[in-house]
Amino acid sequence: MTMSLTIVNSFTSRPFSGNPAAVALCDSYPDDARLQAIAAEINLSETAFLVARDDDSFSLRWFSPAVEVDLCGHATLASAHVLNRPASFHTRAGRLDCTIGSDGWIEMDFPADPPEAQQLPDSVDVPVHSYFGLARHFALIEVKDAAAVRAYVSDPTLPGRLGSKGLIVTAAGDREGIDCVSRVFVPGVGIPEDPVTGSAHCVLAVYWGERLGVDALMGEQASARGGIVGMRLLGDRVVLRGEAVTVALTEFVV
Repeated sequence: MTMSLTIVNSFTSRPFSGNPAAVALCDSYPDDARLQAIAAEINLSETAFLVARDDDSFSLRWFSPAVEVDLCGHATLASAHVLNRPASFHTRAGRLDCTIGSDGWIEMDFPADPPEAQQLPDSVDVPVHSYFGLARHFALIEVKDAAAVRAYVSDPTLPGRLGSKGLIVTAAGDREGIDCVSRVFVPGVGIPEDPVTGSAHCVLAVYWGERLGVDALMGEQASARGGIVGMRLLGDRVVLRGEAVTVALTEFVV
């Protein structure tokens, strides 16, 4: 049996930037060990596996090179890009609906993930910061400015010491049209630094939306590859917006 995969760069309009994800359309799911082995072999931050359902929606599962994950924005964006139409996905995080905006950007309806303010443990040494909080999937630290975000040197033990699998380091935007800048580290699932992280912006949309008093924001993830994520708050949901581009096709003999 063969399995075809499409490699997509998400949250960008340019090849070789944004966050790459592999997307596989399957007739049915192979066993979990095989799915994990394929994701490890592809070795991107996520591989998405889609199976069509009878109601024209899809089952969607995401695997990092190390584990199956609960929520992934960029691989969902990549999946909608591959389908090239509005789509509904049934996932570990519930139903996620994707549409195409009037500007051609893909829009994804995700659950908001508000952080709760915490006291940073005395044992944790972080450059000058103004906020520390914990959300469902991430710890969030605001540092003094965007330059500090770009210069931040990650400690792979820090997310675990903060009680989280992942860490978002963020600051206010430093250029026109960008409300916030961030970098994201998820060593707990085998991703030392994620290039562009949709699920992290479910946290950032709430945090910066409240800070700035706005419902619509634009975020820059300042990784080496870089990417842009649009955000719109809708109650307990966040609409994440982004572009995507196909860069490769590959085939596995599985």
